[in-house]
Amino acid sequence: MPFQLITEKPAWFILLCLLLGAAYAFVLYRNHSFGEVHPWLKKLMMALRFFLVSLLAFLLLTPLIKTITREKEKPIVIIAQDNSESLVTGKDSSFYRNEYPAKIKAMMQALEKKYDVKTVNWGDRVSDQLTFSYTDKQTDFTGLMNDLAVRYANRNIGAVVIASDGLYNRGSNPVYAGNLLKAPFYTVALGDTTVQKDLLISRVNFNKVVYLGNSFPLEVGVEARQCNGATTTLTVKEDSLILFSKTFLVAANKFNSVIPVFLDAKKKGMHHYHLMLSSVSGEITTVNNEKDIFVDVLESKQKILLLAASPHPDLGALKLSFGSNENYEVKVAMADQFDGKVNDYDLIVLHQVPAQGKNTTGLIAKIKAAKVPVFYIVGTETNINALNDLETGIRINGTLNKSNEVQPLLKDDFSLFTITKETSDALRTFPPLLAPFGEYKLTSNDYVMLSQQIGSVNSGKPLLVLNENGADKSAVLCGEGLWRWRLTDYNNKGNFDAFNELINKLAQYLVVKENKSHFRILGKHTFPENEPIVFDAEVTNDNYELINIPDINITITNGEKKTFPFTFSKTEKTYTLNAGYFPSGNYHYKATVKAGEKIYNNEGEFSISAIQVEQNETTADHQLLYALAHKTGGEMYDPSHLDSLEKALENRDDIKTISYSHNDLKDLINLKWVFFLLLALLSLEWFLRKRSGAY
Repeated sequence: MPFQLITEKPAWFILLCLLLGAAYAFVLYRNHSFGEVHPWLKKLMMALRFFLVSLLAFLLLTPLIKTITREKEKPIVIIAQDNSESLVTGKDSSFYRNEYPAKIKAMMQALEKKYDVKTVNWGDRVSDQLTFSYTDKQTDFTGLMNDLAVRYANRNIGAVVIASDGLYNRGSNPVYAGNLLKAPFYTVALGDTTVQKDLLISRVNFNKVVYLGNSFPLEVGVEARQCNGATTTLTVKEDSLILFSKTFLVAANKFNSVIPVFLDAKKKGMHHYHLMLSSVSGEITTVNNEKDIFVDVLESKQKILLLAASPHPDLGALKLSFGSNENYEVKVAMADQFDGKVNDYDLIVLHQVPAQGKNTTGLIAKIKAAKVPVFYIVGTETNINALNDLETGIRINGTLNKSNEVQPLLKDDFSLFTITKETSDALRTFPPLLAPFGEYKLTSNDYVMLSQQIGSVNSGKPLLVLNENGADKSAVLCGEGLWRWRLTDYNNKGNFDAFNELINKLAQYLVVKENKSHFRILGKHTFPENEPIVFDAEVTNDNYELINIPDINITITNGEKKTFPFTFSKTEKTYTLNAGYFPSGNYHYKATVKAGEKIYNNEGEFSISAIQVEQNETTADHQLLYALAHKTGGEMYDPSHLDSLEKALENRDDIKTISYSHNDLKDLINLKWVFFLLLALLSLEWFLRKRSGAY
């Protein structure tokens, strides 16, 4: 560990320190009488005093000690094992459960002699340990690439080994994705490329939300491979009641057909339909012959009106986001051209309305009179003075036609509703909005959800404000450019989940009518089986003020009457519960809370839909694995030739150990050994002087 002394003073100052030490020792010991003392002992005491004073003087120069540490980092080899269900749907399932894990572990042990081997399981999510359980419901190459890029950013990545069957049903094609790790990918081709005899329901197109009294369609996609001449029957059941049945002939070895089914929405609530194809002899698997769907029958759809000062890309982003929720019906119009009835809508979004140079006073007066919840979006065209007169809960006082680029910063104490950690994290990556420059003032009934961050500084100014004035609700977003948030969300994760959750939870809060119940449970009615069950809850006192002192207990009951008790966690003013993952099926819940002397109950139902996409394709896609490997400078190998993969990695000249140098600066005076050195010099001189009779 090389080191050197550094001081801000010129080097000749060290000579002055030495001269000071020599002068001090000379003056002290020149005429001092010690009696019968050997000359060498006197010289030793002079030397001790010389070193002590010189060192003290040198420390006054505030010297620094610079140490250089060198570390070596072995190249990292990442082994990513596909843990999805598709690997064990074929005839090789026994091999992948029993023999294959031992082969991979043997390869890992061999590679660990030269490389730092890291392992991950992946499917619909990425985990650290190799389990070989093959239980993941989806395969997401994009999620794997993004996760590895975050975990091993700026590390010495030598190579990535991906063991998979090449089938994916989530995210984008990995061949066309960028190589974020800048490393070669080696692939281990698992699964069987032989086309097996199989009959399956490949997809079901349907509306998750329908309306009472309507007839609604299902489009059932049926596929068959190597089943020419076979006969099968498609049935649709609700509980034990058969609602539809059709028998048909498979007319080719590569068969594809869409069968229309029409059902009636006769009863409000969640309905569970079971679709099944009768099996044919010799099928490789019959798991994909069945599919369950859940349809929510509602009385009516909630309508959202987007009124804008002029065309803007934000309108498209909002329409698509609202449209992702099948409870909403969305209409877009220009404010100065709208002649419809505002009281026909449950929520109105005013994008840069009121606008400069446009007369919308009458329209806004109608909206106010109809007491429809309003979501104001402020932009460069907004008439700020007219907006301030609307009593939206926020006033902006500043110079017109001046804007700031501001990024969203989620307020920790916001409690009207909760968003997931994934959405909260995504907000930090969203690009800035264009917000009016000026001073912002809030009223007493405001709840700030997002504040403005300018650069790296939290300005404290509100960006997204929600306001409650009795039964009237409104929200104000003090910035335009939401379309950038939506595109960034897709660019980061390959979906719009974070943006959609933020917009739809905001809309849900605004459109929900005032509820005089003191206890409410908030949550979805349907969940996919690879998503945790999450509920929010609110408890109010007699003045309808939010409280969260009492505990909320909830019991979830499945179709077999088995119960699962939970207790809600407390947030700032409300409650939240993450009950984890449940298997597919229908569930009932009952929640209880005791507020004061009163006991409140809340009951409801939800359903969990099975994800069966892993069974839809039983033929491995080794072509994708081959293309991925060759695009990144790697190779594809069969699981029986893992020894060849080891040799290929060892023979690469670009997979090398890297040496890093670290410079560390410390004040010399802060080192403990300097203190003990000074103490030793003083103590030794004092002892010798006393022993020699000097006083």
